[in-house]
Amino acid sequence: MAAIVLDHVTKVFPGDVVAVNDLSLEIRDGEFMVLVGPSGCGKSTILRILAGLEEVTAGEIYIDGRQVTDLPPKDRDIAMVFQNYALYPHMTVEQNLGFGLRLRRMPKEEIRRRVLEAARILGLEDL
Repeated sequence: MAAIVLDHVTKVFPGDVVAVNDLSLEIRDGEFMVLVGPSGCGKSTILRILAGLEEVTAGEIYIDGRQVTDLPPKDRDIAMVFQNYALYPHMTVEQNLGFGLRLRRMPKEEIRRRVLEAARILGLEDL
């Protein structure tokens, strides 16, 4: 995993449509983080910016302390899962939340702890 910093990132689309406005965010190495919000709030735009699929209008992006704002996607050493394919209907909510962590061969106890915390934050404990 890697530390990620978004420093005053803004994305404005043609027609002066502001998708992301002055976002500053730090995600520590190994930290489990979830972006949640209503449709159209900029979640997917933030992920696309991080992956290098969208250019920022302003601000900087750092991955493990390395400034990557202007690097093409292939040089960022990061992957993006598109949201339409991110949930697996044959899996439980818990299995879906922990899927990426299992792929990284994280210990089962740590996966369970992180999944339970994410479920609590999202109000999904009963699912």
